[in-house]
Amino acid sequence: DIISNADVYTGGFGAEYGGRISSVMDISTRYGNPLRQSGKVDVNTFGMKLLLEGPLVKAKDDNSNSISYILSAKKSYIDKTSKTIYPYVNNGSGLPFTFSDFYGKLSFNSANGSRADIFGFNFNDQVSYRSIQNYEWKSYGGGMKFAIVPGSSPTLISGNVSYSNYRIELVDGSLNPRSSEIGGFNMGLDFTYFLGKNKLKYGVEMKGFSTDFNFTNTLNRVISQAESTTEIAGYVSAKFQIGKIKKKYSGGLEVPRFIVSPGLRLHYYASLSNFSFEPRLAVKFNVNSDLRIKLATGRYSQNLISTASDRDVVNLFYGFISGPDDLPATFMGKEITHKLQKATHFILGTEYDLGRRLTANLEGYIKWYDQLTNMNRNKVFDDTPEYSDKPDALKNDFIIETGKSYGVDFSMKYDYRRLYVWAVYSLGYSTRNDGIVEYAPHFDRRHNVNFLTSYVMGKSLDWELSFRWNFGSGFPFTPTLGNYEQQDFSGGIGTDYTTTNGDVGVIYGDLNSKQMPAYHRLDFGLKKKFVFSENSLLEITLSVTNVYNRNNIFYVDRITNERIDQLPILPSLGISFKF
Repeated sequence: DIISNADVYTGGFGAEYGGRISSVMDISTRYGNPLRQSGKVDVNTFGMKLLLEGPLVKAKDDNSNSISYILSAKKSYIDKTSKTIYPYVNNGSGLPFTFSDFYGKLSFNSANGSRADIFGFNFNDQVSYRSIQNYEWKSYGGGMKFAIVPGSSPTLISGNVSYSNYRIELVDGSLNPRSSEIGGFNMGLDFTYFLGKNKLKYGVEMKGFSTDFNFTNTLNRVISQAESTTEIAGYVSAKFQIGKIKKKYSGGLEVPRFIVSPGLRLHYYASLSNFSFEPRLAVKFNVNSDLRIKLATGRYSQNLISTASDRDVVNLFYGFISGPDDLPATFMGKEITHKLQKATHFILGTEYDLGRRLTANLEGYIKWYDQLTNMNRNKVFDDTPEYSDKPDALKNDFIIETGKSYGVDFSMKYDYRRLYVWAVYSLGYSTRNDGIVEYAPHFDRRHNVNFLTSYVMGKSLDWELSFRWNFGSGFPFTPTLGNYEQQDFSGGIGTDYTTTNGDVGVIYGDLNSKQMPAYHRLDFGLKKKFVFSENSLLEITLSVTNVYNRNNIFYVDRITNERIDQLPILPSLGISFKF
């Protein structure tokens, strides 16, 4: 309800985005209704939502300024209602999920198109199962952004300042607790020059973040980090439109024959004293009125590291750390010349209009990760003076890896009057090499299918029927070969291990050598609209989550082998009122 635009770049993104080596999301929220007070109340069996928006200072005419606001609040109560509504779930204990989301935005709008926004948010999520004593993640933040249109100049000046904090914690009872927190600021200033149909954009960016990470690996060695880092970057990008061609199914609309978008980003990582030179290029070629070819490539770098553990059958905990400076000096016999994670992307795709309403898209990609940083799963010794004679590979907290991801995505979309159909199939491969073994990372998924369809019914177009089906092949995981009693010898060499009770230890198999069961789920929705006036609308929605009650894994306790599944079949009824 509050998102105005969401751009997801799975690779090959432009020079205005940096500090990431795989993908980025650019999400914009809309500003509040500048004309009247309005809102929406939504209540269903899972939770409730309230949206309010409107003008604080209403524009008197086209030459006056205005101030508007938008507030959004969501709160779940399914942990309480599920015990009564869904008594068959979790042996009558209900669904132990809770969340609360709050977002607010204040917009100052000038008559000439300039704008300034102030925003803030607070999101909280928590899960508590028998095997998971506490699993929670929280985020909060705020900031401001502005856009200035300076008179008659063909220039747009924009900027932003923001701060955010994210914390995740997992306590599962049988293993040591894990926690990760990251907080940081972003500042940016951008200039966009419109040169006819072409565009030139450049800007500077500065950001800093602090991390606090605590983790225990499969060999019970503690890995922790509390660091702060700063990054400074500058970029320039352009968009050139060359030639013209008429589109067949758009009433003779002319589009460019070529769209060429070169770019360059210069990124300096102050904490690592490393500089990254990153050229980017994107090209779109309209071969004819039906066929389009797209290409994107670039060089990318990253200091932030996402961590996961092979001790988990299902990865729920994703921690974040900044790039460490105590990396090995060599990797597979080659000298390490920098401490950044770096990648090269190459993406080639085509779009084809099969008719006025049907479009097909085919895209292949490959990403080379020539240097990655990961936690050292082979750490046995602490990196202290008494173990100075031990190999670095057995005592360093972090290691160097290389990797590669490649695959193909195929999608089709049909949109005409009452019927909408969207289908996507993805085939993907991911590999990593830590210098000892080549393995599939925990996010490697071979097949993924998404299918969504909706149909509007009734003479007044006031009924909508929708289905969504998703399939994903299983993720890899490290199997358990066996268990043993693990003694900590707290009494020293004189500990009587024959009478003391140790913890349950795990003997792990080959890294990510097994595969989880496939995930698939069908969701159904039926919506009825009641229009009372131009600004008043009531919607009643009947939905069914997991229609055929597929048992999809959510979590597995490696010690007890207890399995927790995701949502079972859940019918839900909701009512929303817009005013």
